[in-house]
Amino acid sequence: MKKFIIALVILSASIPTLLFAAQGVTEDYGPVVATIIQRGDIAVENYSSDNSVIAGNEFSRLYFDVFETSGMEFTLGLKNNAFMLQIESSFSLMISQSMRGEPKVELEKTWDIMKTDLNYAVEHYSSGDRATSFWGRTVQSFLILFREGVEAMLVVAALIAYLRRSGYADKVIYIRHGVSLALVASIGAAWALNSLLSTSGANREAMEGITMLIAAAVLVYVSYWLTAKKDADRWNAFIKGKIEDAASQNSFFALGFVAFLAVFREGAETILFYQALIGGSTGQMNAIWLGIGLALLALTVVYIIIRFASIRLPLGIFFGTTAIFLFAMAFVFTGQGILELQVSGMIHTTKLQGWPMVSLLGIFPTVETISGQAVILALIPVGWLILKIKEKKTQPAPQVEQA
Repeated sequence: MKKFIIALVILSASIPTLLFAAQGVTEDYGPVVATIIQRGDIAVENYSSDNSVIAGNEFSRLYFDVFETSGMEFTLGLKNNAFMLQIESSFSLMISQSMRGEPKVELEKTWDIMKTDLNYAVEHYSSGDRATSFWGRTVQSFLILFREGVEAMLVVAALIAYLRRSGYADKVIYIRHGVSLALVASIGAAWALNSLLSTSGANREAMEGITMLIAAAVLVYVSYWLTAKKDADRWNAFIKGKIEDAASQNSFFALGFVAFLAVFREGAETILFYQALIGGSTGQMNAIWLGIGLALLALTVVYIIIRFASIRLPLGIFFGTTAIFLFAMAFVFTGQGILELQVSGMIHTTKLQGWPMVSLLGIFPTVETISGQAVILALIPVGWLILKIKEKKTQPAPQVEQA
């Protein structure tokens, strides 16, 4: 696990080397929201089924060129990520409703809700002309690395603990390779997104969404694989079957791939977030470095807790708990991934009236996100049925007594 911590340090240290792409961000939301509302009012006023695409393109530009580029999305996410996602979800709904040519009255309802949220952001989260204090900037820096790193840490730590508990500590190298490759890929992806995709924020959202969905698929597979091994008898039989054979190598590769996706997904985003933070933090680099140091310390504590807790759990409970955790992460990633694809315009957004938004669980009130997560949940009985069928096939035939 030391290598994972070192990787995080290197990832953090690489941020200044990418400062050429850093852009200033604002915490004065007044002018940003005024621009969005002024242009949005005009788009809604002029909206009709004949020019619906024009309105959709305008709200897409408002999201990527104003809300995102100004840095409001980033800084608001640091202050209240759930509220930022609520506004992001509204943007995706406005874009989708416009592109589909829905009745103007429906567009106006969504726009009124969105304007209320934007004005609320100005009243409660905007700092105006006030510069963020040293400790305020430290907290922001801490939250970026800790929030982005904790998901990757939990997944990687669970996988490493699993290998050690199963008596195959030497196979941890698969996880290390996955983390190392993800570190390099994260830096490369951050550079590519800045230098190649700067003219199209939709591409970034699409890339994040696709990565999340791939991660969700692999997490489901590994969760199922762990569930199949959670009984001690089955695990012992698995070990006796020499897991060094080809099938087992594929399983270990899957674990390494999960580690890669977990770190890659968070790594590139972490660099981009720090670029934005540094770009708007003139003369406050000490606060940023302090926040990074505190976050690394906190992540180390998280890992130690997971490692010692996993040692004390019985084998069956540990495997079952790890499988549930990875499956839950797949559920969250599915919702978040579909939301990113909705914002990018790759997937339509169909609002579910009266449904709550629980951003912590990746639950958003749209038909598409809920449907995706319903598919994930449906895999539970399917997986249980498959396991039962395999269990029956592997049971020895009953002995027939000789007369």
